[in-house]
Amino acid sequence: MDLETLRNYCLLLKGTTEDLPFGPDTLVFRVMGKIFLLTGLDEPSLSINLKCDPERAIELREQFEEIKPGYHMNKKLWNTVDCNNSLTDSFIKELIDHSYNEVIKKLSRKEKEQLEAFE
Repeated sequence: MDLETLRNYCLLLKGTTEDLPFGPDTLVFRVMGKIFLLTGLDEPSLSINLKCDPERAIELREQFEEIKPGYHMNKKLWNTVDCNNSLTDSFIKELIDHSYNEVIKKLSRKEKEQLEAFE
C-alpha cells in the first residue's frame, strides 16, 4: 500500500478528516475529531499507527512480524503496521476499519448521531 491509496481509503470513511497537528511530517486521520490513524510523511517506507482492541493487538503482534506495539503511542491500545512488506492492501484496510470502529465505539451518543448525519 502506498500513501495515496491509504489517504484515499481513509477519506472514504464517514466523518473522516485529516490534519497535521504534530507538524508537517505526521499526517493524522480522525473521525469526529478523534484520532484513528497516524503516519509519518518523511519516512522512506510507509508505516501507520492504528488503534486496536487490546486482546487483538497482542494476537496480531504474535501473528505478523510487520505489526509491532505502537511507536510513541499507548502500547496496549495502538499498533504500528509496516505497510511495505507482505501484508495485503485488503488486510491493511481491514486493520484501518477496525481502528476506525474502535474510535466510534467510544463516541458519545450525540457524536454518533452527528456521525450518522454525514453523507
